[in-house]
Amino acid sequence: MTDFLIFSLVGYLLGSVPFGLIAGRFFSDIDIREHGSGMTGMTNVIRTVGIWAGILVLSLDMGKTVLAVILARYFTDSLSIEVVAAITAIMGHNWPLYSKFKGGRGAAPGWAGLIILSPIAGIVASLVGLTTIAISRYVSLGSIVGATSGAITLIVLSLLDVDPLAYIWYGPIGATIIVIRHKENIQRLLTGKERKLGHRPEGF
Repeated sequence: MTDFLIFSLVGYLLGSVPFGLIAGRFFSDIDIREHGSGMTGMTNVIRTVGIWAGILVLSLDMGKTVLAVILARYFTDSLSIEVVAAITAIMGHNWPLYSKFKGGRGAAPGWAGLIILSPIAGIVASLVGLTTIAISRYVSLGSIVGATSGAITLIVLSLLDVDPLAYIWYGPIGATIIVIRHKENIQRLLTGKERKLGHRPEGF
């Protein structure tokens, strides 16, 4: 129980590091939460700061979950704690302690969690998500579809004993968090008001 609590905290604190907010301050001297979607993830960074800053933020946001899982693996022998560390990293990213609980939508750290826990599920999520973005130019839609397809793949692989059964919970919990955080995007997609990749907010 102690290890669960420790690595829940480790995952959350790592996930809370607001790389998008830092990038906005460093590259453009702005509070990214006051522009565009108000989120601190890659998409809003690309729209308000630039593509290279967005790619950097994506890499760092993914690294938060990877580091959380690696630490759990190194210091414990529990697969369930790895899952807890990955999920709490997503939660920290979405509701970060260091930036007034206003963060991103969890797609980047969630994607990284899939890749490190189940490379096959991570590849499926990557292919489906990136293909969806390339065709539709909606990052939100790609994130939702990618997360869902990755979660389903992980569940199937866990039930087939390809991946450890302990990992099965990461799929539905992680994907649910990500989809719920995209509820406003879903509403805009349904009404045709969602911004496509490359669209810049007013003033940029």
